Amino acid sequence: MSEGTRFMTVAEVADQIRVSKMTVYRLVHSGELEAVRVGRSFRVPEHAVEELLSKSFYQAG
Repeated sequence: MSEGTRFMTVAEVADQIRVSKMTVYRLVHSGELEAVRVGRSFRVPEHAVEELLSKSFYQAG
């Protein structure tokens, strides 16, 4: 992670990708979404959300 890495809360990630917070927690716990534990909560680097979305694209047809 670089010095200028922006971190998002689980709620912010859920809102951005239009899923529930529980789905974000599942992604974090399964290792599909990179996160840092801060106390009792998680923070997700912005680049990790972009990576998750880019490898999740599905080409129909």
